[in-house]
Amino acid sequence: MAVATFTGPPKGECCGNKNMEKKPSWRRRVFVQTETGCVLGMELDRSDNAHTVKRKLQIALNVPTEESSLICGDMILKNDLSVVRNDSPLLLTRNFLHRSSSSPCLSPTGRDLQQKDRSREIEIIGCAEISSETKQLVKDIISAIKMGIEPIPIQSGLGGAYYFRNCDGENAAIVKPTDEEPYAPNNPKGFVGNALGQPGLKRSVRVGETGLREVAAYLLDHDHFANVPSTALVKVTHPIFNINDRVNGNMHPNKKQISKIASLQQYIPHDFDASDHGTSSFPVAAVHRIGILDIRILNTDRHAGNLLVRKLEGLGRFDQVELVPIDHGLCLPENLEDPYFEWIHWPQASIPFSDDELNYIHNLDPFRDSDMLRMELPMIREACLRVLVLCTIFLKEAADFGLCLAEIGDMMSREFQGHDEEPSELELICIEAKKLLEQEEFTSFEAEVGDKEATQFQLDCEDQSFDFNANEEKLTGMPSFPFGSKSRNGRNPLSKLEENVMEDEAVNEEETTLGADECTGPAGNLVPNISMMSMSMKSTGMDEKSWQHSGTKQKGGFLAGTSSGNTSLNELPATSSFVKVTDMDEEEWNQFLENFQRLLIPAFDNCKRGNGSKKQRQRLGTSCQF
Repeated sequence: MAVATFTGPPKGECCGNKNMEKKPSWRRRVFVQTETGCVLGMELDRSDNAHTVKRKLQIALNVPTEESSLICGDMILKNDLSVVRNDSPLLLTRNFLHRSSSSPCLSPTGRDLQQKDRSREIEIIGCAEISSETKQLVKDIISAIKMGIEPIPIQSGLGGAYYFRNCDGENAAIVKPTDEEPYAPNNPKGFVGNALGQPGLKRSVRVGETGLREVAAYLLDHDHFANVPSTALVKVTHPIFNINDRVNGNMHPNKKQISKIASLQQYIPHDFDASDHGTSSFPVAAVHRIGILDIRILNTDRHAGNLLVRKLEGLGRFDQVELVPIDHGLCLPENLEDPYFEWIHWPQASIPFSDDELNYIHNLDPFRDSDMLRMELPMIREACLRVLVLCTIFLKEAADFGLCLAEIGDMMSREFQGHDEEPSELELICIEAKKLLEQEEFTSFEAEVGDKEATQFQLDCEDQSFDFNANEEKLTGMPSFPFGSKSRNGRNPLSKLEENVMEDEAVNEEETTLGADECTGPAGNLVPNISMMSMSMKSTGMDEKSWQHSGTKQKGGFLAGTSSGNTSLNELPATSSFVKVTDMDEEEWNQFLENFQRLLIPAFDNCKRGNGSKKQRQRLGTSCQF
């Protein structure tokens, strides 16, 4: 499990990024992780490709690489590695799912492997810019490790986590290895199931990818608005980490240096969490700010246990506290999921946003945020960024319309009818936006076919070059249907079309008179009433499988946009999603967003007018503390 390097030990700071910037642009360092958690640090030369990287892995870790793929985020790397940024983590996965239980595949062997580990204790990876606060935190932890101060395993939760301490023996950071997450191969608490990159605890969050989401939540918390602690993705080496037996999945003692990719989050001293005391006295601003972040990132696991409560110094009153949100590993799913907002029924969530909060929401730019995450976390998947864009637009439009936090969260949450899960209002809007997209594509296709036929007809006429006077006798014997004339039965062949048009106009006039049931969009387009759409769709009794394909167009399961010979990675199965965002290319996605925004105002108006059911929604809750 140790890191083996093919060059001499790097010099400089513990973080290593500045040192890397001094190297020629064609030399980059990457950290390759196998699907069972092994990590290999290597430097890429200009001549390196996916095949040579696999060959180095095979030599250093004694692993089979013939039936494997090298993955960077969404892309399956082939010959060109120019898209791989310096200090980026890559994942080596097997191309087949069935393995023999007697062969511990992708597992390092040999004592000499440990002697090849010349990496530092902690190195920050992925991020283009590192804050001074994070650098100092890493330095303090490294100093403590060298002094012999050992990390402490955290017994609570479903995944492996460790308190790393400073020189005073105080908790300084919480480290969560990606291969010790729930269902990951080295989970120390018995929740072992899938290889890295496979569906995890939440179907739309892959095993081994919660760590980068922790970092994404921190990066998206602009100006420390929601108070997310400093977080970074790191390669960390220490014998405290867990390794499971490859055959039986059992833990065994280990005293060797083990290198893992993990999230490292600053530890925040606190008095209790939100589940230990009543929540009615929590500051309104703190609840709003955390709720705003949760909506933007579609947090599927905001329970009271991951809201830390810290009493402010010098103030003995209970209501003078600070809230600190942690554990964002289940945010930014690859499909629209059912979020879990603990605060949705708190009284603070029903209080309107303040001017400062509205100004903050107004200044949010989801497209700029997406570009920032692509730069800081090049391994993040495009589907996650689309969810970010969609939810941020929804938040901005809803806040501008005047909805409060509770109303916005309610529109994003699904409803349970018995044992069945119904789509949320947000998902219904997305489904309708996709239907409009398909209608627009069909209309565009018909128009294109019509233009081609008209052009072909014109070319055919020009090619004939008839002399109508010379061929008058031939033509007189042919039936003629000049425009405006009637056919043999005495009826204009176009009259049926005219009647259909008149019928459509009559229907449109009748629908226009029903103004209470429909709304007009910005461009005068008729927009369906969301309440009627919701009732009609829910009354169909369609099962989950049929919902998955409703309003969507299959594209072979691949994300749009490939370059340099690299292919896009297959998307996750959307077994728990009513709406997928990965089955649209860039042009379709932009048009979908336009349709989505056009449908929002009628939906918000319906929410304000209270046309939806006012009964208390039944929510079973799907939060998972780990």
